[in-house]
Amino acid sequence: MLALNPFTTATLAWQTAFVFTLRSLQLWTEPVEAQARLTAYALEKQKAFAAGAMAAGQAALAGAAAPAVLEAALAPAHRRVRANARKLMRG
Repeated sequence: MLALNPFTTATLAWQTAFVFTLRSLQLWTEPVEAQARLTAYALEKQKAFAAGAMAAGQAALAGAAAPAVLEAALAPAHRRVRANARKLMRG
């Protein structure tokens, strides 16, 4: 179970802070594009939250244990953060 693994959780926390910091710097240095980017970021978060809620609901209805439901809920956000961190590192 990845969600309860402390190393996975620490990696997620680090990647989240990394993405937030670099995106904040991009918004600050390119204010003309800020509104469009902020809208895209908000939609991205909404999609990940909805996917996590659906996955958690499916896991719970299937009779999964609480840690598995938690992992299902976090998986979409974790994938998105990991992809964003990779994308930002590439430039």
